[in-house]
Amino acid sequence: MEKIKFIDLFCGIGGFRQAMDEACSENDLISECVFSSDIDLFCQESYEANFGHRPAGDITKISEKDIPDHDILFAGFPCQPFSIIGQMQGFNDIRGTLFFDIARILKHKRPTAFVLENVKQLVGHNKGQTLKTILKTLRDLGYHVQYAVLNALDYGLPQKRERVIIVGHREPIFFSFPSPIKPFKPLSDILEKKVDKKHYASDYIASKRKEKHTSAYKLSIWHENKAGNICSYPYSCALRAGASYNYLLVNGERRLTPREMFRLQGFPDSYKIIVNDSQARKQAGNAVPVNIVKAVILKLLPYVATTLDMTCVLRDYEVEYGTR
Repeated sequence: MEKIKFIDLFCGIGGFRQAMDEACSENDLISECVFSSDIDLFCQESYEANFGHRPAGDITKISEKDIPDHDILFAGFPCQPFSIIGQMQGFNDIRGTLFFDIARILKHKRPTAFVLENVKQLVGHNKGQTLKTILKTLRDLGYHVQYAVLNALDYGLPQKRERVIIVGHREPIFFSFPSPIKPFKPLSDILEKKVDKKHYASDYIASKRKEKHTSAYKLSIWHENKAGNICSYPYSCALRAGASYNYLLVNGERRLTPREMFRLQGFPDSYKIIVNDSQARKQAGNAVPVNIVKAVILKLLPYVATTLDMTCVLRDYEVEYGTR
């Protein structure tokens, strides 16, 4: 069976790869990651421990000519300010940004499709000009492009985490973003039964929270914002890598364990957590929700697999009749 080859840029701990592997397995397809990259050394270690190879480092220092051929490009790229944003000059606007590295690889390698992920704030960044320039750049490269803001809560995960997903494909197809999958998994399926005492907040913090708030739910995750306001839901607010230590508390009493945070992002329990609690919190907070991108990939796979089959037929024809 022909393998569907993909690359995993800004791969982090492998949320895209986990989603791709699961989606292909469910459809009796074989996926192969032919290249991955992330600058974070701890992420490289986690990725290697779980997927068997270590990602390359800084993508800005890797030539597009050295990237293997692939069918799909995945990238959860950082959103940093664009230098000349607003002039709508394509590559001239995006030079000096990490999105430029995605664009130059797409331009040179011409994969069948791509899926990109970013924070919800990208939609309104610089009054919408940043996203507008990104979409124009991708379309100028010859891709049909769509985007949507999807919420992990709508795809089976008990976490309110909204992300911009950008999908592109070379040929015009009837692609639509996946419909919501409900209900989401209950917290009782996510939370561990026995938790080390180190995860509990101090008596002072717990009592202070409970003086301010009473939850309507038997099992909930309490969220305190920067203004000190507290709310609670039968799901988690978005995990954040740089949030305060007691940003989220289960029933107002304890912090989430690393395993619980990885579950909230859709990683299976078979995923190995090899870093300390602080790094695990950072990795989970930066990860892409597996369930969201898996749902998107499942909608794309029929098109990619069909294109791959057609390419194989053409190649076999050329070999048989001596045109190659």
